[in-house]
Amino acid sequence: MSRDFLDEMDLGLRKARAVSRRRFLGQSGGLGALALAMLGGREALGAGRGPTGADNPNAPRPPAFPAKAKRVIYLHMSGGPPQQELFDNKPLLVKHHMQPCPDELLKKQRFAFIKGHPKLLGSPYKFRKRGECGQTISDLLPHVGDVADDIAVIRSMHTDQFNHAPAELFMFTGTPRNGGAAMGSWITYGLGSENQDLPGFVVLISGGTDPTGGKALWSTGYLPSVYQGVQCRTVGDPILYVSDPKGMDRADRRRTLDALRRLNEYELEEFGDPETLTRISQYELAYRMQMSVPDVMDIRQESAETIALYGAQPGAASFANNCLLARRLVERGVRYVQLFDWGWDCHGTGAGDDIVVHLPQKCKEIDRPVAALIKDLKRRGLLDETIVVWGGEFGRTSMNEARGGSTFLGRDHHPHCFTLWVAGGGFKPGLSFGATDDLGYQIAENPVTVHDLQATILHQLGLDAETFRYPYQGLQQRLIGVEGDGHVRKELLA
Repeated sequence: MSRDFLDEMDLGLRKARAVSRRRFLGQSGGLGALALAMLGGREALGAGRGPTGADNPNAPRPPAFPAKAKRVIYLHMSGGPPQQELFDNKPLLVKHHMQPCPDELLKKQRFAFIKGHPKLLGSPYKFRKRGECGQTISDLLPHVGDVADDIAVIRSMHTDQFNHAPAELFMFTGTPRNGGAAMGSWITYGLGSENQDLPGFVVLISGGTDPTGGKALWSTGYLPSVYQGVQCRTVGDPILYVSDPKGMDRADRRRTLDALRRLNEYELEEFGDPETLTRISQYELAYRMQMSVPDVMDIRQESAETIALYGAQPGAASFANNCLLARRLVERGVRYVQLFDWGWDCHGTGAGDDIVVHLPQKCKEIDRPVAALIKDLKRRGLLDETIVVWGGEFGRTSMNEARGGSTFLGRDHHPHCFTLWVAGGGFKPGLSFGATDDLGYQIAENPVTVHDLQATILHQLGLDAETFRYPYQGLQQRLIGVEGDGHVRKELLA
């Protein structure tokens, strides 16, 4: 057997191994073609390219129509904060504290943990009017009360999910099931990023653990993988696996990446798998991030006054540090910053999750830094073009849970109504929108769905939630769902 023949056979084998499953199905007839049609989307738009097909998938792109906002900071309180203790004052609930819940509230209702006939739970905290707008806010959040005139409080949010993971997936991907694309991925897919040395979508976590929905909350799902959220850390390496290994300096890394780029470009030209372009882009971004990320994550560069404003502590892992980092990131052109803070699941099974001991501690952790973020963005001229969202995945019941006979006070999951607020980015400052009934159990006026919120955020960024879509598995996927039930709530806009 000749050497030439062996070389030719080896080349054929290497080519066969390099053919992607998607390309194989695309070149096959019958069942293969059907499977490709079911996969849909990525080949059509280019998995490593933006919607315009640009070679740089992270390049900034103009919105579909004039936008009021350029970027988003989303502050998610994972677990579902109890609105009755924070923003939704219910004097009648206090009046009937520990009295049996009216029967009509229990008919045909499902609860995650409440058993039997529960008792009503009035809030132990006082509320007062804050700001010139007269926004009603609990004494648990005095610093948030200081920025009452800058926030639009929505007291009529509702969802169709009453367990944490599905509710968080629904809030951030538009579907309660795994596999959807995160809001941050959608937005960076549509608009790119203004800083090519940092990820367009950054995730920061506090509270000691990931949110219940897990890393699926910042997944690209069916969108090109280049738009996945990048988790940054405030202790140790800011981003795992980006640093050079021992024995390799920056010049060695550059030569290695140049060689990899040539190999990937050959593979892209030879086999046409668009994810190869994503691979090239991500290698290069990781190289640039080795310099840019440590710089942006170093809050010691901030003035002592700014650090004190947030209550931040350089070198620590905290929600306060993450709020300051969020401002530093959007200031440098990052498109979407997501903060997840775990610990808001106030069931009342013990002192670690009740509304008397635990809740005040959580409020103290976030109150100052949240208000500082609004003030800091405003004084730097960034708030007008930055949407800031604060809220959880659902609300809490008007009844005491009393799981297993617990004497600690707490509330079960409640999808029918909850409170969320938005600031900046063209939302109406000082607005109080929507209301619940006297016991805080059902929405009384102006209900707002999760898809409404998503559609309105996209609208402020210059993206039409109805037409902003991605073909996948034979459907036109959208953040608001393929059925398109989200509406821009112009009542919330300035």
